[in-house]
Amino acid sequence: MTYLPRGSAAEGPYALHVDPDRIPGKPPWSRAGLRVLELEPGGRHAFDTGGSEWIVLPLTGACSVHTPGRIIELRGRESVFSGASDFAYVPRDTRAEIASGAGGRFALAGAKCGRRLPVRHGPAPEVPVEDRGSGTSARQVRNFAAAGTFDCDQLIAVEVITPGGNWSSYPPHKHDEHRPGEESELEEIYYFEIDGPPDGPEGYGYQRVSPSRPGGTDLLTEVRTGDAVLVPDGWHGPSIAQPGHAMYYLNVMAGPGEEREWKICFHPDHVTEGYR
Repeated sequence: MTYLPRGSAAEGPYALHVDPDRIPGKPPWSRAGLRVLELEPGGRHAFDTGGSEWIVLPLTGACSVHTPGRIIELRGRESVFSGASDFAYVPRDTRAEIASGAGGRFALAGAKCGRRLPVRHGPAPEVPVEDRGSGTSARQVRNFAAAGTFDCDQLIAVEVITPGGNWSSYPPHKHDEHRPGEESELEEIYYFEIDGPPDGPEGYGYQRVSPSRPGGTDLLTEVRTGDAVLVPDGWHGPSIAQPGHAMYYLNVMAGPGEEREWKICFHPDHVTEGYR
């Protein structure tokens, strides 16, 4: 299963629950995880990190993250379209609790890992924000936990804002095999939210994943707020935003390589200068 409509992978307090070894399919899902936690005002949720490292990222609202010996206050944001948020890093083999006075929605982006790094706070002003592409492929990338911007063991995570009518994740690219210096092997999760007026129609977008090998992932689907797409392999892109409705997606990546790196290969039929 590569397309997860809103609610189809819900479990307990999580509106979305994707964990290594939990999602069936071939190839098996084994590295990257994403949970979307919804808390009512005054709500609290405790969890054990197990063998994975996690980043707690507010989607809407503020929260505090409690770990042994440290409490991190996250100011959060009004929505994912408001700008970058601060976040908390919680290492493997840790008991953590998330509490929110006003309530909100919080992403837990995770990856199986080896090293146990310290608990840390990632301030919003320190999140590198990059304008990528041009014309109708222009988009904004928030590299809050990209390789080289924030220290994790295996986890790589970024946010992308695509203006209405634009394409992103373009040109199509892949990272499904290990080729030293050229390509890294990474599973990837796309989690979507679509902007729009509160009293207007719900917006939508489209996501394409095409095979990079015989029998590989082949998907073209409409996506709406709360949907997710899993990319175990294949050329992914474009991600297309409906005109008048900006598209947000959270990318969570992890792989088996010794080096934490994001090296990609562009589809040879689509490489166009200025669109990357």
